[in-house]
Amino acid sequence: MNGTTGDTAILRGVLDRWKAAVDAHRPDQVAARFTDDAVFQGLRPFSVGRAGIAAYYDAQPPGLTAGYRILATRRLSGGLVLGYLAVDFSYPDRPTLGVNLGVLVSRVEEDWYISYYQVSRPG
Repeated sequence: MNGTTGDTAILRGVLDRWKAAVDAHRPDQVAARFTDDAVFQGLRPFSVGRAGIAAYYDAQPPGLTAGYRILATRRLSGGLVLGYLAVDFSYPDRPTLGVNLGVLVSRVEEDWYISYYQVSRPG
């Protein structure tokens, strides 16, 4: 993994809170981990902003959990960290879905938020 320990810690700080909200099926809390104008591309058509993100996660089944592994990081500027991850979304009633995830996290005032999120299927 390229990048620094600090960059990895920044990503973990944001993604651990994202994961906790996904695992608890709290769509509004998931969306709160994103900037107001975040570009979001899950496995369905993209959206911009927290309302679309909340709606996307609200449509996910209860019991969905997310596990992630950071594969690479890059510091693009003082307030931007790029992350590339492997994510496993586990369901209570169907096989786990493994995806690749690219995120850009941005510093807004005193905290970090996801400003860009794009999922792709491996392969």
